[in-house]
Amino acid sequence: MSTLLFLMIAGALGFALWNSARAAAERAEALGRDACNSAGVQWLDQTVHASGLRVNRGHNGRLGFERSFRFEYSRDGHDRQIGKLVLRGDRLVGFSGPLAQDRERTLYDTSI
Repeated sequence: MSTLLFLMIAGALGFALWNSARAAAERAEALGRDACNSAGVQWLDQTVHASGLRVNRGHNGRLGFERSFRFEYSRDGHDRQIGKLVLRGDRLVGFSGPLAQDRERTLYDTSI
């Protein structure tokens, strides 16, 4: 009986972790897509890739996961650039990638 209870708890815990990972990946995907759209660059592969996971304390002192994701984008269709997102829960805490000002500089500055 105790083995079955242990398996049920482990299964529920595994499902909860998988579910939170999928929710974070979907949030990162939306953020990456929106960043590329606002910067006027092409979002490549239409997806994000998990690149890191660590336990971190939030601003309220509770333990939670900090997940890192990467995505790829292209400014002119011939290059590949890498963007990175860091989420704590569903909150964006780090970003490197295309910025909206890059689009204006690319469109109007021919010296690049």
